[in-house]
Amino acid sequence: MSEKILVTGALGQIGSDLIPKLQKKYGKENIISLDYNELPDDYDGILKKGDVRDKKILEDLWKEYKFTKVYHLASLLSATGEKHPDLAWDVNMTGLKHVLDISKEYDTQVFWASSIAVFGSTTPLDNTPQHTILEPVTIYGVTKVSGELLCQYYHEKYGLDVRSIRYPGLISWKQEPGGGTTDYAVDIFYKAIEEEEYTCFVKEDTKLPMMYMEDAIRGTLMLMDADEEDINVRTSYNHSALSFTAKELEDEIKKHIPDFEVKYEPDERQKTADSWPNTIDDSAAREDWGWEHEYDLERMTEVMLENLRKKLSK
Repeated sequence: MSEKILVTGALGQIGSDLIPKLQKKYGKENIISLDYNELPDDYDGILKKGDVRDKKILEDLWKEYKFTKVYHLASLLSATGEKHPDLAWDVNMTGLKHVLDISKEYDTQVFWASSIAVFGSTTPLDNTPQHTILEPVTIYGVTKVSGELLCQYYHEKYGLDVRSIRYPGLISWKQEPGGGTTDYAVDIFYKAIEEEEYTCFVKEDTKLPMMYMEDAIRGTLMLMDADEEDINVRTSYNHSALSFTAKELEDEIKKHIPDFEVKYEPDERQKTADSWPNTIDDSAAREDWGWEHEYDLERMTEVMLENLRKKLSK
């Protein structure tokens, strides 16, 4: 039986990179994308408009396509969620509950995106363990902790094959920053190329776990392709590649753009960044399903600048 795959939040940062990989692997006709935002006319594939909070839309899609897998990416991110906490809870939790309920009925394999936002100021900041204190300071983080426990519950009670990754800050040239605390590490590349100056909203010594999108997508597909008996974490796997400070990223960019200048003016997002880890222990992912990253800071910076220059025609 051929795969039929639904991707929610398809036009977001992760979906924009994941969907072409899925289309190449399974065929464009087998990947159905869903997004709440205005749909582009030039989208290459099957794209539906809909809100994950509307269960009937999801049920109708499942009835039509009989999905074998769903990548549930639709979510309000950290900084946006702090401005609209009620909406963040509704989108992040109602959407996930609908996806889990329908997947249970159709025996659909589920991928759900969690985040380092599950951690908080009481979490060990260095080499943060897989199993540790989860006391987040944002509504986004609260929804991710709640979602992890809900996913585990559906696996334990109903046998649903649900898998998840705690993404670190993700860096990609395809999508512009989308309202996350780690998005400074994307925005800084745009500003370096376009203006050769940037005002950073976190302190220069703020160190956070990050990952180039190519690694994140590869890790996601590795997790979903792994044998079920190898999956030992049903909340969400720690997933890590590199950690750097804002100043270290500035210095790496300056190797390519020597006149680039950065000012540091921390805003309310600094509190969120301070509650997140410096480094992550993702040994469980490496042991259970063979995860290993390929991009370090130097290689990621080169690739980001190269692709963004082409995109921006600079």
